[in-house]
Amino acid sequence: MTNPALPSAKLTRWLLSSLAYVSLAIALIALFVPGLPTTEFVLLSAWAATKSSPRLSAWLENHRLFGPSLRNWRNGGVIARRAKISATLGMLLCGGLMLGLMPHHWTMYCALVGMALGNLWIWSRPETLAPCNG
Repeated sequence: MTNPALPSAKLTRWLLSSLAYVSLAIALIALFVPGLPTTEFVLLSAWAATKSSPRLSAWLENHRLFGPSLRNWRNGGVIARRAKISATLGMLLCGGLMLGLMPHHWTMYCALVGMALGNLWIWSRPETLAPCNG
């Protein structure tokens, strides 16, 4: 007898697959919307696809734009300098727009602090794969 409280494998796979496709859609939109993170949604999509959709997972791994970043991340949490600079510039643009166009409220300052902490974390990641000590 199966436990009705536990989700079925089919439902779990469907939910993860939906998460992968929705995350990928948000990542594609984020390519054109300043302040909306792209990398995080691509990583979420890749993670969910690995667990639910071999076809989407392979497509992401072999994609000319997403593939190299995903492989770098999986092989040591590497974020290329170009990606770090791009993320920093995007956050600076978004932060500037927020400061110039939005009412100065505590929620805006929380968002700015979040971006600053995220940026510090991004710059703490390695930029190249560590050499093998064979």
